[in-house]
Amino acid sequence: MTPVGRALEALGVPFREFSHEGPVRSLEQAAEERGQRPEQVVRSILFRLAQDEYLMVVVGGPKQINWKALRHVVGHSRMTMATPDEVRAVTGYEIGAVGPFALAQPVRIFLDESVMREEEISLGSGVRGTAVILTAADLARALGDVERVSVL
Repeated sequence: MTPVGRALEALGVPFREFSHEGPVRSLEQAAEERGQRPEQVVRSILFRLAQDEYLMVVVGGPKQINWKALRHVVGHSRMTMATPDEVRAVTGYEIGAVGPFALAQPVRIFLDESVMREEEISLGSGVRGTAVILTAADLARALGDVERVSVL
């Protein structure tokens, strides 16, 4: 079982894991192989707000985050996407496998409304090539009291 799967199991959240047969090169490919639409693939994106201060935004689908909207919601005028090394250090995962559970460090998490438009979603499991599939409602329940935003 993957790190995210273990975290969900400990929370009593139902899910299933899906392993891709080969490398995943795009969000669209991941969706197709999982039997989903691209909007159902959830990305957990890490941003650096300041030295040693990070924020994770959980968004659904392939759309790009609206930086102006994100800056407004966060209240920071300056932020950058975390580097691959920062992602690994803060989450414990490689880019492409990041999920919002069992992180290496505590991180403030925002849940974008795009995730809640879908019944079933998939997200990073902590292991490249494997996803966790669950309902959006169960994801929201597992995340608990996180801030809900609109940044797409």
